[in-house]
Amino acid sequence: MWRSKFRAAAAALTAAMAAGALAGCGIPVFGGTDERGGGRAPVPAGARAECADVPAPGDSKERELRAMWIATVGNIDWPKDPRASAAEQKKQFTRLLDNARQMNMNAVFVQIRPNSDAFYDSPIEPWSTWITGTQGKDPGYDVLEFMLKEAHARNLEFHAWFNPYRIARHTDLDKLDAKSPARKNPGWVREYGGGMWYDPGIPQVRELATKAVMDVVGKYDIDAVHFDDYFYPYPEGGEFPDQATYKAHGGGMDKGDWRRRNVDLLIEDLSRKIHDAKPWVQFGISPFGVWRNKNSDPAGSDTRALQSYDDIYADTRKWIEKGWVDYITPQLYWPIGDPRADYAELVAWWAEQVEGTDVQLTIGQGAYRVGADAAWKDPAELSRHLTLNDKYPQVRGDVYFSATDITENRRGFAERLRDDHYRRPALRPAGAGGDAPQPVQETAAEPHDDGVKVTWRPSRDAATYAVYRADGERPGCAPVDPGHLIADVRGGGIVDPGAEPGRTYTYYVTALDRRHHQSAPARGVTVTAPKG
Repeated sequence: MWRSKFRAAAAALTAAMAAGALAGCGIPVFGGTDERGGGRAPVPAGARAECADVPAPGDSKERELRAMWIATVGNIDWPKDPRASAAEQKKQFTRLLDNARQMNMNAVFVQIRPNSDAFYDSPIEPWSTWITGTQGKDPGYDVLEFMLKEAHARNLEFHAWFNPYRIARHTDLDKLDAKSPARKNPGWVREYGGGMWYDPGIPQVRELATKAVMDVVGKYDIDAVHFDDYFYPYPEGGEFPDQATYKAHGGGMDKGDWRRRNVDLLIEDLSRKIHDAKPWVQFGISPFGVWRNKNSDPAGSDTRALQSYDDIYADTRKWIEKGWVDYITPQLYWPIGDPRADYAELVAWWAEQVEGTDVQLTIGQGAYRVGADAAWKDPAELSRHLTLNDKYPQVRGDVYFSATDITENRRGFAERLRDDHYRRPALRPAGAGGDAPQPVQETAAEPHDDGVKVTWRPSRDAATYAVYRADGERPGCAPVDPGHLIADVRGGGIVDPGAEPGRTYTYYVTALDRRHHQSAPARGVTVTAPKG
């Protein structure tokens, strides 16, 4: 994600106009996770559901991941100025989250280990240069804890984004902080393409990446571990200098196969350790969009592009087949009809790869490309991508690179996406394993100065709650319609400002666990919104 993605911040006026264009009606939430249901005790374990004969909603097509990457390397998205005060950095970050919510997104992918450094107090790596301007300098607050708290307060799932092997975009070890593992272990470091990389063939390097990830999994309440497309570096002239490592560890294997095995070992080991530690934490990867071209392998896509299998030694197709990842998010940064790599061809190919597996497919969308050249001059291009995705039930959502582009809303593309596809909120797809929580009980609704106030007695084992609003008087027990979803929240109640004065509605509430398995609804309640 490094190339062609650094851009100057938009002018303040442009950014303000973009933010204004995306402003939407929020759903006020009250009763935090420690006081759910307005202080009412959770439903007792084993209590009978109020609507025992009503089935829980299925994992419908209406469920989808909607997310954006928040890149910290090079201060692409955040913080724009690493020397800004902590208070200003926090304001910048929460504005990005608010933009995500205004787009009816439900997740953010935040880069927390960009260059063998950290956006948290790591016992093994220094603070990132991108948070203070100086590697190793303490920013004065727990950055990751702050980001998690703010994301979860908006019920945005937090995918912690790590780069396993990248060290720096320069070649001077002395410029690294004394705490840097690269500086302490120069024998692990390889210079290539004007930068420094850890050598993936060295077992201690894989152990370092694993320790960095598992430190965060153990200490922080993240929802997922995320890798992007950087494994072995992209070809930049000449061969990656790992000849000595290959001689020591290759064991007579073909060099390409050996390199792929090195990456496989990291992915397989991390997958096991993450799920052993916290089964609800997902592990996902966003690879380069082409595995192999058909002219190299009959199983490949009908494309003529760089191949992740051959060029960066990432056998993404194998990771799906082995079930080492919970989701795969190929970066399909080409327009429909591109002669080298047609978006339509690639969506179909990736849908076929996940068919019959437990791996969820989401698509990486190149928001940064809108307006960049003639092929991307039409701001409706990304909207057409999502319309095409609807042909494939295997596609479970989209992730946009990156947050700055969503905020800038060039040519109105983000507003177009919201109006065409994201008018309503969406629940995230349910993950493999786990069970639905107990249903909530005692849903209540009453007129409120700002609309309708809805409360419920929480489920003991729920993480979030989905609120549905149906027109008219429909009290009692009934299935919920996914199209009636108005909120997915972590609190104990909401105020619905979208209730039209004088109209009568029936509200239903369901509970969801950390993997987004959904309970049956509680008994519906009917209320007439106040006329003001």
